[in-house]
This record gives sequence, structure tokens and C-alpha cells, in this order.
Amino acid sequence: MLINFMPKEFNFFDLFDKQVEYAVTAAKYFKELVAKGAIDDASLQKMRDIEHDADDAAHSIIANLNKTFITPFDREDIHTLAKEVDDIPDMINTIVSRLHIYKIKGVDTKLVEFAAVIEQSTVAVACAVNGMRNSKHAKKVTDCCVEINRLENVGDAMRDAALAELFENEKDPIEVIKRKEIYQDAETVLDVCEDIAHMVESILVKQA
Repeated sequence: MLINFMPKEFNFFDLFDKQVEYAVTAAKYFKELVAKGAIDDASLQKMRDIEHDADDAAHSIIANLNKTFITPFDREDIHTLAKEVDDIPDMINTIVSRLHIYKIKGVDTKLVEFAAVIEQSTVAVACAVNGMRNSKHAKKVTDCCVEINRLENVGDAMRDAALAELFENEKDPIEVIKRKEIYQDAETVLDVCEDIAHMVESILVKQA
């Protein structure tokens, strides 16, 4: 019986496509949850399941990276990109968990606005990552990265406005602490998306 000692080849682009799909799913579900205004146990578990699936996708990329010598771009960049994309559902899951733990009830219009921008940014991340498999899509990938950067700036302004309103109108210091943390975490998701955009742009430059 012949034994094949040649290293296997994996389609890392397919693996990344699957990973960003989970990130988009998490963002869309987050938007749905904040529009309802309450996080129950079932909703919390569903978000945890999405985050767990996203973790599995990231682990699959890293595991396969250790099994092959043939990669579409630098091994370190593959590892970094996988970890950064995984940060999106991780961070969204953290926000949902805190909303549940802090027992924040009612629809927070500021958070609803944040959720919409997070969804847009995550969809743009998926666009950028999906386009990496074909050099002919470089312009589209770049446009997606520009959009991610724009949305991060929007997020900065939204965070500052939300905090200013919070400090002006909320008299309960505990409520201020809770919502301040949530708003800052929501903006952090957009920071993560921007980090991914910079990573994708760096990879494109190296491949040019």
C-alpha cells in the first residue's frame, strides 16, 4: 500500500469565506436583538452558539495552516487575519452577554444605530475578504476597505455623541457605567473591522 507523504493543500479562501459568514451572522443577529430591547436566555445561547461556530472556523484555518506548506499568502498573515476576523463575533457576543448580565431593558436607540453600522461594516469586511481570492477584484476589495474605514469614523462620532448624551441626561451613576461600557464595546467592534481592512490592504500590497 502506498502512503502519501506529500503535504495536503487546503483552500484557505473557502475557509475564510466561511469564517466571515459567521461574523456577518453575529452582526445581523445583534441588530435583531437590540431592536427588541431585551436579551433572554435563549437569545444569549443562540449568540453563544454563533460565536462558538466562528471559533471553530478560526481554529480550522489555524489547524490547516499547520498541515500545509502551500499557502496563498504569508503564513503569518493568514494566522493574524483569522484571529482578527474571529474577534468580531467574540466582541459582539461579549456585548450581548453584558446586556444580559446588566439587565438592560428597553430599546436603546443609540445602540440600535450602532448595531446597524456594525452590520454594514461586517458586511464590508466579508466583501473585502471574499474578494481576496481573485486579483481581478482588487479594486472592489479596496473600495470595501475604504468603506470600513469610513464606518469606523462614523462609529467614533456616534460613540462620542452617545456618551455626551448619557453624561448629560442619566443621573444614576451605575447606569452610566453600564451603558458607557456597552457603547465603547460597540465602537470597538468597528475598530476590529478597521484593523481587518488594514490587514487585507497590506496583504494586497504584498501580493501585487
